[in-house]
Amino acid sequence: MGVPRLDGSPDAPAKRGCALLLVGALVLSGCDSAPEQDERPAPTTSSAASRDFEPGAAGAGDDYFPTYGNGGYDVGKYTVRVRYDPSRDELSGTTTVQATASANLSAFNLDLAGLTVRKVTVDGAEAKHSRTDNELVVTPATGLTAGNGFVAEISYDGKPAPIDNEVLGEGGWLHTSDGAIALGQPESASTWFPVNDHPSDKATYDFEITVPDGLTAVSNGVPGGRTSADGWTTWKWAERVPMASYLSTVVIGKFRLTTGEHKGRPVYHAVSTKLPKGAADRSIAATVEVADYLETVFGPYPVQAYGGVVVADERIRYALETQSRPVYGASFFNRGENTEVVAHELAHQWFGNSVALARWSDIWLNEGFATYAEWLWVEHDGGRSAQQTFDARYAGASAQVWRTPPGRPGPENLFSESVYQRGGMTVHALRLAVGDDAFFRILKAWPEEKRDGNATTDEFVALAERISGKQLDDLFDAWLYGTQRPPPPK
Repeated sequence: MGVPRLDGSPDAPAKRGCALLLVGALVLSGCDSAPEQDERPAPTTSSAASRDFEPGAAGAGDDYFPTYGNGGYDVGKYTVRVRYDPSRDELSGTTTVQATASANLSAFNLDLAGLTVRKVTVDGAEAKHSRTDNELVVTPATGLTAGNGFVAEISYDGKPAPIDNEVLGEGGWLHTSDGAIALGQPESASTWFPVNDHPSDKATYDFEITVPDGLTAVSNGVPGGRTSADGWTTWKWAERVPMASYLSTVVIGKFRLTTGEHKGRPVYHAVSTKLPKGAADRSIAATVEVADYLETVFGPYPVQAYGGVVVADERIRYALETQSRPVYGASFFNRGENTEVVAHELAHQWFGNSVALARWSDIWLNEGFATYAEWLWVEHDGGRSAQQTFDARYAGASAQVWRTPPGRPGPENLFSESVYQRGGMTVHALRLAVGDDAFFRILKAWPEEKRDGNATTDEFVALAERISGKQLDDLFDAWLYGTQRPPPPK
């Protein structure tokens, strides 16, 4: 998330799935699409009977969230087709999962919360399925051999509902007065489609979202147009840049739409018609200007579309870096135009989206750099310098910030002020330690070398040491893992 803000004030706490901002869109496709991942690897020739087949793991192995995601396969692409009736709060859908087995599987799991599964097929043959809490267990008619591709199709329906995490709060599908919002971090996708719900398994996506005529359905990536029949409209979207599942979204309702093209990519903005035209519209309109500046710092813009969505629902008091089209709560614009939060969420397109986490404990890699991007944008926009912002944050940080190590925050502090503000201070401390030349080369090298992949803190430290030629263990130990305030860097 970007830095969470409740009301746009600098001291607002971080929120689930949002950017913490401390005061704190043209249906033209006009861009090249990456090749579709529709072809499956050729099957191996050895006999399946000679192999041992076992169920895949019911978790991706994340220490913070052991049940998130699953093991034994890698997803290449999801095709998600859903129909939602807001008047009845009912959803039906079919999701096609194109994946490759990474182990010999007798069964595999997908994450799906609440909805009722009607039918599952694997490679066209009907498969058995069962449920344990939010785990959908699929048992294909024959075992899946490691290295081979497979296609699973799941049909389901029901009343979608958010997931309530006792530590992090509510996330996922929310019914609204004029539609719905599917949003949240670290989990949300499993409330509306079956998914390997962990950022370590990125995939491409096609979305087809059918809603009653008169409503708009906004999702990720490049808009694919819409078709209408019998009182329903189907909106199509394609995200061809590999995306972590929690970055997927759909927002259904009535919006003021602004569309266009910038640098060969579509621009698509949507602002709730419940909001008066003004600060929110002007802030989101600055998206391409902010993105152009961030390109000078971080390198080429890493996704295929620009945009933003502003929602009016009071439950969304945060912003989230949903890929290519961040979603912002209306409260960010209560005090007027706010491009800092836009800078934060756009920075995540590099730090957090293109370069995604391998494990949730490294969340500072997302939030620390997005927070620092705010500081850089404010300086570029004529405000105080990054050094002045650092000095203010360092002097004003609470004791809890220094007690909570951002490099090892624990799941209960995943979106704490320490992760955002101390994370940003860590980035500035690195800048002072290595000098501007090496620092800005690091900022571009990280998203270039790790583009479309996953990464860890250890890998970032190694890259920073390689580029700077300096040993940085002491710096990162103090700023990321210490429980006392480090001395101010010089």
